[in-house]
Amino acid sequence: MNRRPLGRSGLDIAPLMLGGNVFGWTADQATSFEILDAFVGAGCNAIDTADVYSVWVSGHQGGESETIIGRWLTHRGRRDDVVIATKCGGEIAPGRRGLAGRYIEQAVEDSLRRLKTDYIDLYQSHYPDPDTPIEETLAAHGRLMAQGKVRAIGASNYTGVGLRLALDAANGTTRPRYECLQPHYNLCERATYERDLEPVVIQRGIGVTPYFALASGFLTGKYRSKTDLAASARGASATKYLNERGLRILAVLDDVAVRHAATPAQVALAWLMARPSVTAPIASATSRVQVEELIKATALVLDVDDIAQLNETGPA
Repeated sequence: MNRRPLGRSGLDIAPLMLGGNVFGWTADQATSFEILDAFVGAGCNAIDTADVYSVWVSGHQGGESETIIGRWLTHRGRRDDVVIATKCGGEIAPGRRGLAGRYIEQAVEDSLRRLKTDYIDLYQSHYPDPDTPIEETLAAHGRLMAQGKVRAIGASNYTGVGLRLALDAANGTTRPRYECLQPHYNLCERATYERDLEPVVIQRGIGVTPYFALASGFLTGKYRSKTDLAASARGASATKYLNERGLRILAVLDDVAVRHAATPAQVALAWLMARPSVTAPIASATSRVQVEELIKATALVLDVDDIAQLNETGPA
């Protein structure tokens, strides 16, 4: 499997990143282990999670995904084969959120404990924190890197302006720079990234790992009616795409998929992988079969005409 540099972090990852948001939610521990084994067994190496996964589920407290990944790492016994990315700053409980230096230093210890590891490869600020100076946030990350607890840092859900300010605040020593951006970007959600963020990441040499790469499952083609939406636990998240434009995108995906004997999901991921600014899209799976199908996207090469046809669906 070819590897791509993640910004200037020194980390190299395969062109597909596994989303861990489902671990402990719609994928139990045994299934999660099967998914992780299949993903790494195919030559992929980057796994994304966050401390808040999956606090939104009744009875959950956050950390469920990290805990399962930590158990898998212990079970597998080959920590240095994979790149583990996690995030802090989202609200895991009342009073436990944000990017203040003291909170980051507390949150990383909790994540390290759950992940059963001595270091995190990529530690990401989950959301911007308007109440904390970016210099304080970066300085806290710098201390963690100096202690060997974090190898590189990244940002998620930042605006173009916010990302520029964060990069400008880095000094290369005590305040390291964000080497990776995790934006919301896919064939259905294009305008914000392409207009505001893509120019920044290209100019500054930042790695990009888009989340919701399959638009909450919509780009798999499994949601084509309201009945389809109701049949899935995650269907509600795809409701907003079930409109004229969304169905047009699915029609184009179907067309390109037929030409390549592929699936719509594989084409949607391959389109992201072909974007020059994108390092690796993030996609999650709830079964071994699903992840094996997603991995095939890494071998799918879209030609100029395919990409032009997909681009013509518009950056709405």
